Amino acid sequence: MSLALSKKATQVKPSSTLAITAKAKAMKAEGIDIVGFGAGEPDFDTPDNIKDAAKKALDDGFTKYTPAGGTVELKKAVCKKFKERNNLDYAPEQIVISNGGKHSLCNVFQAIINPGDEVIIPAPYWLTYPETVKLCDGVPVYIKTDASTGYKVTAEQIEAACTANTKALILCTPSNPTGMVYSKEELEAIAKVAVEKDFYVVADEMYEYLVYEGAKHVSIASLGEEIYKRTITCSGLSKSYAMTGWRLGFTATPVEIAKVMGSVQSHQTSNVNSITQKAAVEALNGPQDKVEEMRQSFERRRNLMGELLDEVKYISYVKPQGAFYYFVDMSGAFGKEYNGKKIESAADAAAILIEDYHVVIVPCADFGAPECFRLSYAISDDDIKKGLGRLKTFFDDLK
Repeated sequence: MSLALSKKATQVKPSSTLAITAKAKAMKAEGIDIVGFGAGEPDFDTPDNIKDAAKKALDDGFTKYTPAGGTVELKKAVCKKFKERNNLDYAPEQIVISNGGKHSLCNVFQAIINPGDEVIIPAPYWLTYPETVKLCDGVPVYIKTDASTGYKVTAEQIEAACTANTKALILCTPSNPTGMVYSKEELEAIAKVAVEKDFYVVADEMYEYLVYEGAKHVSIASLGEEIYKRTITCSGLSKSYAMTGWRLGFTATPVEIAKVMGSVQSHQTSNVNSITQKAAVEALNGPQDKVEEMRQSFERRRNLMGELLDEVKYISYVKPQGAFYYFVDMSGAFGKEYNGKKIESAADAAAILIEDYHVVIVPCADFGAPECFRLSYAISDDDIKKGLGRLKTFFDDLK
């Protein structure tokens, strides 16, 4: 059979984080005592009040189609959240409810990108960003950052990367994979460039509730009327409410963009699961104490992981201010050997760790940083201690 598949689709890289997580689960199913630091989701259960709202929706027969872009009830709850938490005024017609954060990004780039448009992506980045841009015929433009700026891109770097084809900047704060949080002053400088150069800012704020040690999340759209008009704010409930499997994200945009996104979604997926939408209303409007309890647990685990990482040779990190990841530079170990094999990348270490030490880390070549790996602390204290003990042993074993 000689029929060819889509060149665009076959060039998309599969998600390495999902592949790593799947391998860890398979090894656990075989009875192997494995510790996985790959998790991009909280290990907590969804709060009971949210689950109860879903059960009530079922009992009430709320099982039919809803408007493609989400119910008015949920859109109003999202607007209320933006006003109270982010100091942002949005109307329901500016909100699109999607099937998770990735779906939101697909909607966004299908709405704003024309072939050849450039999207600036600071590196390290979440590995889905460039693939989504390329699927929409856009061109990723990478800006490399490093530990000297806390892995945060500067306004000067963004301005230097702009061309006549620049359509958007992706800005993730708190960041996956680095856990860094942009300050208000840093965002103001970036907003100034976005307004002067006239491009969109795609603000990924999925981890907005998870900030630590006095760090504050600021939405760039809140910094003035001109940047508000150019910002596409993306968020959701997966990380902060332990609702990863429920699949719900949302965007807030100028009305004309929301209309296009809603039209695209109406043909691709139509509405988000109706039960999930009812649960999401309760998540946003109901008690928030469980969200804060989870945040406090993550902060405690962050501190524990930092203390244990300080005992590991050859590595360095910038302490995260948000999300639930450590971004670890292991270039200090490059050139060392393990059983005669030279270590030249984080991927080399990851392959050895999973097979010989039963520890899963996420090597970050697909995040734009082959010298680094990501560790999630969305796991138990005991697993953090056990896994980092094994990690320390691996680095101690290098010659």
